[in-house]
Amino acid sequence: MKPTISIVVPVYNEEEVLRELYTRIRQVMDPQDEPWELVLVNDGSIDCSAEVMRELYDQDPRVKGLSFSRNFGFQEAVTAGLFHALGDAVVLTDADLQDPPELIPKMIAKWREGYDVVYGVRTEREGETWFKKITAKVFYRAIHRITSVNIPLDTGDFRLMDRRVVKAILRMPERNRFLRGMVPWVGYKQIGIPYERQARFAGESKFKSMRQMLPFALDAITSFSYFPLQVSTYLGFISAAISLIAILVVILLRLFGQRQELTGQATTLVAVLFLGGVQLISLGIIGEYLGRIYDEVKGRPLYLVDEKWGFDEDEE
Repeated sequence: MKPTISIVVPVYNEEEVLRELYTRIRQVMDPQDEPWELVLVNDGSIDCSAEVMRELYDQDPRVKGLSFSRNFGFQEAVTAGLFHALGDAVVLTDADLQDPPELIPKMIAKWREGYDVVYGVRTEREGETWFKKITAKVFYRAIHRITSVNIPLDTGDFRLMDRRVVKAILRMPERNRFLRGMVPWVGYKQIGIPYERQARFAGESKFKSMRQMLPFALDAITSFSYFPLQVSTYLGFISAAISLIAILVVILLRLFGQRQELTGQATTLVAVLFLGGVQLISLGIIGEYLGRIYDEVKGRPLYLVDEKWGFDEDEE
């Protein structure tokens, strides 16, 4: 029987959580009295996540699984899950249970009312460091200001999407994907549901350092905004204006005989360092966009599947 609701969960080193995840989703979905499926996507885990996924599939055929040939990334795992999900509506959530499965029935109810996207809005972020909370708050407000897409504040990937929204997302071929911007870009009728994000059930966060979060932020900015390129243009105009002012000051000092003010190399050194910094920043910004164009031109697949269970053999 074709599932009405598909629940897609990317998995990376979550062996401690998967059984509890399945139990809570089953407790939530069974009373709904309609067919559902749980699609787990193993993104190259190095623990026993794949083995636990197989075990869950053996217990319940509604649990389906994909296992990548290596770690390709969260966005790629989400895309694979969306591609293989069969439901009329697809719920995307994390494996760590920070986003409570108990909210899914409310999302389904809103979907029944006619909404195409129902997303969770975080009112609290339990179990996260002050640094993570502050940087997340600043990031979402910054991306909201500099992009033309109306990305809701304080939302993650926890959401329900109608089948036509999923189809629209899958038609987007870009490699550097930012789902939190792609879904609002699609449009249609969307609504948010507030909830308190809980602490992880077990394990460690996969985005806990600046090194891990920065590439995610860069993908978000470069996918939906030209603002960094505009910043480099503004820096060029600012440096040109400063140079013009400096030239006028030099001329005035020479006219009034204040040549002693121009002696030494400090002024020249500061000017060279300033202009050099502006040029390097601008080149770096351009390089980020060119790198993403390079990724698109290569045309490599987003991910490679090593094995899967619960799907037809002819499915790619």
